[in-house]
Amino acid sequence: MAANDPGLAQMGALAEDPAKGAIEATKDGDLVEEDRPVAPDQFDEKFETGKYEIWAYYSYYIGNNGLTLFNFAPTAAQNLVYEHARVVGGEDNIRLPFLGSVRTINSIVLLCNGISFAIQIVVFLVLGSYADFGTFRPNILIVLSLIAWGLGFGWLGVHESGQWKTGLGLYIVGLIAYQLCLTYWTAAFPGLARNTRELREKAQQFEEGEISRDEYDFADSMKRNELSNVAFYVQSMGEIVILAVIVGVMFGINVNKSTERNNWGLSVLIAFASGVWLLLAIPWFILEKRRPGQDPGMNIVLAGFWQLYRAVTQIWQMKQSLAYLIGYFLLGDSLNTTVTVIGTLQNEIVAYNTLELTYLLIVGIAAQAVGIFTYWNIQKRFRLSTKTMFNVVAVGIIVLDGWGMIGVWTDKFGFHNKWEVWLYQVFYGLFVCPWYSYSQTMISEVTPRGKEFLFFSLFSIIGKTSSFIGPLVSSAIIDAAGKTKNANSTPFYFLFALSCVSFLFLLFFVDVKKSRVEQREFLEREAIAKEKIKGGPSELSNVS
Repeated sequence: MAANDPGLAQMGALAEDPAKGAIEATKDGDLVEEDRPVAPDQFDEKFETGKYEIWAYYSYYIGNNGLTLFNFAPTAAQNLVYEHARVVGGEDNIRLPFLGSVRTINSIVLLCNGISFAIQIVVFLVLGSYADFGTFRPNILIVLSLIAWGLGFGWLGVHESGQWKTGLGLYIVGLIAYQLCLTYWTAAFPGLARNTRELREKAQQFEEGEISRDEYDFADSMKRNELSNVAFYVQSMGEIVILAVIVGVMFGINVNKSTERNNWGLSVLIAFASGVWLLLAIPWFILEKRRPGQDPGMNIVLAGFWQLYRAVTQIWQMKQSLAYLIGYFLLGDSLNTTVTVIGTLQNEIVAYNTLELTYLLIVGIAAQAVGIFTYWNIQKRFRLSTKTMFNVVAVGIIVLDGWGMIGVWTDKFGFHNKWEVWLYQVFYGLFVCPWYSYSQTMISEVTPRGKEFLFFSLFSIIGKTSSFIGPLVSSAIIDAAGKTKNANSTPFYFLFALSCVSFLFLLFFVDVKKSRVEQREFLEREAIAKEKIKGGPSELSNVS
C-alpha cells in the first residue's frame, strides 16, 4: 500500500542527487564508469499502478465517506441524549449526569469526542509502526473495515432514548473505527502515485539528465496532489448520489411522522450507508497490488517498536517534519473541534430532523465537490505548491472560527439561525473541506519514502491528541460558562486564537524543499542503524 523499500524507496539516498555507475566505452575501447543521478524511486513493472486499481482506490473512499460513523452516528447519539434529557427533566432540560458531573448535552458530546480520540492514540501507537512491513498490510484495513461495518449495522438496535449510553458507546468506538480506516486508506496514495507510468518516465528523464531533481520532486508532488484531490472529488460526487437515495429511504420510512420514526430513520440511514461502504470497498480489497513493504531486519514484533522509537527520536533532527507536526497539531485541533462545536449547534437549530440534516449534507457535499475541483485546477494551472494551497485553506478555518466567535456577543448571527447552517455548509465545502486533501498531501511532502504508514500514524497520533485536547477544553469552557447566554458558543474564543497561531507558525516555519534534504539524511541514518543491529558494516556506500 505504501511506497515500499527497496522497491519504491531507498533506505539511504546519500546525496541530493545520488549517482550510480554506468559503464561506457571510450573511443580507445577502454571502459570507464560514468556517474549519473539515480531517481529516489526504483520501479518494478509488475507493481505498476493501473487505472482500475486507482478507481478501486477511489471506490473505497466513496464508501467510506463519513456518513456512517462520522456524520450521522454522532447526530444519532446526541439525539438520544437530548431525548433522554427531556424524558427525565422536561422539555427545556439540557443537562444530564455523565462521568461524575451534571453536564449540558453539548458538553457530553464534546467529552465523548475527546475520549474517542484519546483511545485512538493508543491504537495508532500499536498498529502504525507495523503497517510498513511485509505484504500483509492490506489485511489491517480489511479487519478495521469489518469492525466499522459491524458498528454501523449495530445502530439498527439502538434508537430509543433509554439507550442513550449505548448510543454514546457506539459513537466513541465508531469514530475510532472510521478514523483508523481513513488513515490506513489514505497512507496508500504516495505508493500509488510513485508507481504510475508517468512517474517512471519522470524518473528516467531525471536519470538521463533531462530534468533536475527539483523538477522531478515537483512532478512527484503534483502526482500525489492529483490522486488525493481527484479521490476527494470523486468521493464527493458519489456521496451526493448516496444522499439522494437516502432521501428516498427517509420518505419511505416517513421520518417526519413522529419522534420515534425520526430516531429509527437515523439508525436505518447509518446501516444503509454502511452497506454501501461494504460493497464499494470490495474492488479495492481485490485489485490492490500487494507491494512489498520494508524488510524488518529483525523480529517483526521488536521491529515495530524499534521503528517507532527511531522515528520519534530522529524526527527531532528533521526540523521541517517536526515544524509541520506542530502546526498540524494546532490547526487540526482547531478544525476538528470547530466542526464538532458547529455540529452540536446545527443539530439543535434543526431539531435533529433527519431529512433536513440530509438536505444540509447534500448542499455541503456539492459545495465540497466544487471547492476541491476548483482548488486542484487552480493549483495545476498556476503550478502552485502544496503548501500554498494548504495556507489558503487555513485562512478559511480562521474565518469560520471568527464567525462563531461573534455569536458569543450577539444572537443575530454566529451560528444561531437556520440560514447560517445552510451558509456554513456552502462555505465549509468550498473553502475548508480541501483541508482533508491538502493536509494529507503535506504529510507525504515531509515523510521519508518507504515510511508512509509509520509517519502517517505518527501524524495521526498527533492529530488524535489534538482532537482529544480540543473537545475537552471546549467542554470545560462550556461548563465554566454555566447558564450564561450563548454559553455553547464560548469555545470559539479559544478556537479563533488557536487557528491564527497555527496558521502563522505553518506559514513561517515549514519549508518543504529543506524537508526533502532532511528526509534523505534520515533514510541514510536509518540504513546505517539497521546494519549495525544486524552486525553489518558500520557505514554504507553506494546505497541504491
